Amino acid sequence: MNVRRLAAIDMHGTSGTMRRRRVIAAEFIAGTVAAVAFGSWQLCAVASPGGQLFGAWLVGAGLNYAPLAVYAVMLSRPGALEAELAGTDTARELRRYTLWQFWAVVPLALVAFTIRDILTRSLARQRGNQIRD
Repeated sequence: MNVRRLAAIDMHGTSGTMRRRRVIAAEFIAGTVAAVAFGSWQLCAVASPGGQLFGAWLVGAGLNYAPLAVYAVMLSRPGALEAELAGTDTARELRRYTLWQFWAVVPLALVAFTIRDILTRSLARQRGNQIRD
């Protein structure tokens, strides 16, 4: 699961319009803020275990949108989305990543995938530097 690619494919959609890119980026940012804020309020305001559990789930699911929002901002720069998707069959990728979007409801899943990808890339760079040294 590549969260950056998920954000890119979602931003591109079937047509890759600038309007869609903006709407999806706004959705990711608003989703992060709204879900974390409402979940935090739920955790603080509700005393029942069910309400607490729902609040915790909402915070975790909302935090899944944070890496998507960061990648959306990064991919909003001119040419960045095109470079990310260069040479890919966007229709095929869109079908594939549509199923992967369900991970967004699993608290902190996309955060964990993003951390794994960052650590993997960092480790690969370190190995590359060791070989050159």
